[in-house]
Amino acid sequence: MKKLLALVLAMIMVLAMGSTAFAVNDDVEGELVIYSSMYQFVIDMMDEALKAEFPNLIPGNDGSFFFYGGTSSLITKIYGEMETGTLGCDMMLVAEPALSLELKEAGYLEPIEIENPDELLRFPYDAEGYWYPVRVCNMVLAYNPEMVDDWAAKGVTIPQTFDAFANDPALKGYISMGNPMSSGTTFAAVASLIQDNHYGPDYLKGLAANEVMIESGSTAITKLQTGECAAIMILEESILKVLKEAADAGNPITNLKCIYPEDGVVLIPSTVMTVAEDHSKNVNIEACEAVEKWLLSEEAQKLILEGYMHSVFKGMEEIPYESVDTNWLIEKDLGVDWENAYQNRESINTMWTETVTTK
Repeated sequence: MKKLLALVLAMIMVLAMGSTAFAVNDDVEGELVIYSSMYQFVIDMMDEALKAEFPNLIPGNDGSFFFYGGTSSLITKIYGEMETGTLGCDMMLVAEPALSLELKEAGYLEPIEIENPDELLRFPYDAEGYWYPVRVCNMVLAYNPEMVDDWAAKGVTIPQTFDAFANDPALKGYISMGNPMSSGTTFAAVASLIQDNHYGPDYLKGLAANEVMIESGSTAITKLQTGECAAIMILEESILKVLKEAADAGNPITNLKCIYPEDGVVLIPSTVMTVAEDHSKNVNIEACEAVEKWLLSEEAQKLILEGYMHSVFKGMEEIPYESVDTNWLIEKDLGVDWENAYQNRESINTMWTETVTTK
């Protein structure tokens, strides 16, 4: 009878404690802030998952672990904070790896050891552990399949390459893209396309001659659907999100589709970085290490896929909604010289401004 009573009491205690008491990382404490350029709906998913995984870790930004900003905006913020020697965050999850190279060189990063990264990751990482890829954005073209004939009647052929997008004069006034001065992924795409081993700086002259419109993704998508644009340069995830939300609402759309350019896509692996202890806001390296490892867990990678981005895992066969095989994209990747993007960020931005926005 005493044994039975003890068992019942033990079960009651277990139920009272709740599942969070058995969280793998319930011993991770303190406060944490992450600068991130992920879309807000992805941040919301990540926030919820982190709060469940780390029940005793305090979100350091008004109830969230994340401070959101476009990569270029965050870079400007980080530069300002570097003047004081202390950043307003403990970790970063931004859109392009050039910043990782820069902050490592400046001594602002803490190395984190991940077990067997060669076996885990299909994208490059820092051999010393200063940064690892977590999510992969994909720069593509997009068009409206319902208006192909209408455009053909105007003498416009929907471009199947990045080259044609900038250099087919029939597209003059009918193309749109983001702003590399505010978008890290657009900056990465521009940096790639103007490399000497791709199209060189003359690519920008083609965009200018074709009177490319510089707009947000949502505005560009609307113009595709209304027939104001024939093609846009945009992140694949932006298109997939619209398609999925329409399908979920019971109103699938057929006037929007990705083009995976024949001359290659531009894959942008977004890196996670832990700020060095003497430069971080909350001086909480143990928590950063735990979160960084969690971001490279299967659970976190599933959330990346739900965010319409590609997983960094070698063994991950799943792809984002309505996307294509990740390994196939890797074979088509034009690649970005991240060292060049870091060392020449200012000159690339100046070239863009002088050639495209002041045309």
